[in-house]
Amino acid sequence: MSAETPVLVFVGQPNCGKSTLFNAIAGLKAETSNFPGTTVKHTHSRVNVEGRMLSVVDLPGTYSLNPQDPAERAALTHLFQEKPDVIVNVVDASILGRSLALTLDLMELRRPMIIALNMTDLAEKKGIHVDVRELEAHLGLSVVPTVALHGRGVKELLTKVFEVLGRGGSVPEATPWSKDVESRILHLEEALSHGFPLTVNKRFTAVKMIEAEDLSFNRLLSETQPRLKAVLDRVRKEIGEARGRPAYEVIAAERHHLALKIFEESAQVRHEHKPPPLERLDDVIMHPILGYLVLLAVFLGFFFMIFLAGNFLENLLLGPFQSLRGSLSRILGDGLGFSLADGLIQGVAGGVAIVLPYFLPLLFLMALLEDVGYLARAGFLLDTFMHRIGLHGKSVSPFLIGFGCNVPAVMATRILESQRDRIITGLLIPFIPCSARTMIILALVAAFLGPWWALGFYVVNMIVIAVLGRVITAFYREPSPGLILEIPSLKAPSLKNMARKTWIQLLAFIKFAWPLLVAGSVVLSLLQHFGADAVLNAVLSPFVVHGLGLPSDLGVTLVFGFLRKELSLVMMLQALGVDYGELLGFLTRQQILVFVVFVNFFIPCLSTFGILWKELGRKVAFLSVAISITVAILLSLLVRLIF
Repeated sequence: MSAETPVLVFVGQPNCGKSTLFNAIAGLKAETSNFPGTTVKHTHSRVNVEGRMLSVVDLPGTYSLNPQDPAERAALTHLFQEKPDVIVNVVDASILGRSLALTLDLMELRRPMIIALNMTDLAEKKGIHVDVRELEAHLGLSVVPTVALHGRGVKELLTKVFEVLGRGGSVPEATPWSKDVESRILHLEEALSHGFPLTVNKRFTAVKMIEAEDLSFNRLLSETQPRLKAVLDRVRKEIGEARGRPAYEVIAAERHHLALKIFEESAQVRHEHKPPPLERLDDVIMHPILGYLVLLAVFLGFFFMIFLAGNFLENLLLGPFQSLRGSLSRILGDGLGFSLADGLIQGVAGGVAIVLPYFLPLLFLMALLEDVGYLARAGFLLDTFMHRIGLHGKSVSPFLIGFGCNVPAVMATRILESQRDRIITGLLIPFIPCSARTMIILALVAAFLGPWWALGFYVVNMIVIAVLGRVITAFYREPSPGLILEIPSLKAPSLKNMARKTWIQLLAFIKFAWPLLVAGSVVLSLLQHFGADAVLNAVLSPFVVHGLGLPSDLGVTLVFGFLRKELSLVMMLQALGVDYGELLGFLTRQQILVFVVFVNFFIPCLSTFGILWKELGRKVAFLSVAISITVAILLSLLVRLIF
């Protein structure tokens, strides 16, 4: 094994999915450059796999190690001169009989090697079932089934690579051919003197000398090694006379015959096989073009289902609380007792009638997408977007979790081995609209400006994250190491699992968020009763009134919004002293939009700030606050200017 970073080389025939498998590991951050002294390009990258570095190289596709064009010659030269620590031979399982010819050729090199049995899904569709253990027994090599397009088997492949590296390499034994051909190859091996410049082992050199048709090679051999040239000519002649065709054709036929024999003994062909319906569905979901259309449709359906369900439940539940407030006002008057009771009722009502109607559908649908395995596929499809902002596909997982809650999303950055990626992802997570901010967006923007306005808000939110990502990564010039994103199989959702996941999240809201809503509402009622809220509003008035163009009464809600984002929504109604349905009579559509923009991008809630401090340090936590305040102010002023 190399003293430095181990080198992993991908070799395979054209269109075997080799580059797709390479990209699943290295991602778009991989570099493309020329081989030294040639115009032939190859792709290479350094990747971090669970804290261990690998240098990976994607060689040009080649059908054999008898190079016929510059790309194949460059690939063969790289294998000879660089001597990689592990060769990954990517084999197309759907044409296994033809693909194994290159495998047998590579085995002659006697270098540590692993077989990536790719496109196993396509093979199954063709009715080809490969017995992996039988194939391993025939080749004497580890075989890992993969579906590069979906990222399946990548983790297992890299685990096997490190196993091979750990034991100093798994060197394959050359598979013997027919006795007459094998005996003549051994004879030529014996004739190879120590004076002959060997770049690889004697057997590989002997086989390639027999196959060589290059006249310049034969002429050079005659001039430098006349005795060896005489032995080579005799071996070629004997093989040709015994088989009735040129020696190079015999060698090719032997290799092809052995490849087909291994295929027949390792695989079964069942023409009646039909892929399961979920696999056929996966072909559409993960399609390079259709997949993004499906992703858009899922997002739109997700958004509108939450909006419609939340709007219906909100209208249904608000009425009883409004009637109760009216009854208490008539009974208790305007004294301290009513202020306390009213604060309590508005806090409870905010949770029951405004927050939960949107929160419950959000949790349930998130559990559905996770249970069927679609969240991981969304992450795979969004991998390109992540690379554009300087990260990699594995950062998608924390971002997706962030749509539920930013706190576990920040904790999920632990899966990122690179500290650079952890910091950048942690700084961007507070800009992901969590369930609390989603409720504010739906309850205010969607309800009073229309659902398409709310959808546009999400689009702008994603653009802001992309721009911020590019800006932040400019200060972290170290490239992001590639990591693996495993794609689970699609499966039918389990209502039991979905209900359990929804209940766990709901219970956390009831225990931690709801008490804050009620307490904050009661405190605001007391501040209003004693006139103390006017002091806070007066302090914030220059910014709130003249900067954002909002009523001065909303200043205090921005302060309390730091505790919980939902609190801003509940306390906004309380501070203005209006019922939810009367809001447009006190705020213009522009003011609603400005308020939502500011609250959405304003400093992370107290819990998120705390977890940022714990996971990434005090500097990162305060940097997050500074970035959030800056973005919130700039965007709010921009919205006020435009609308």
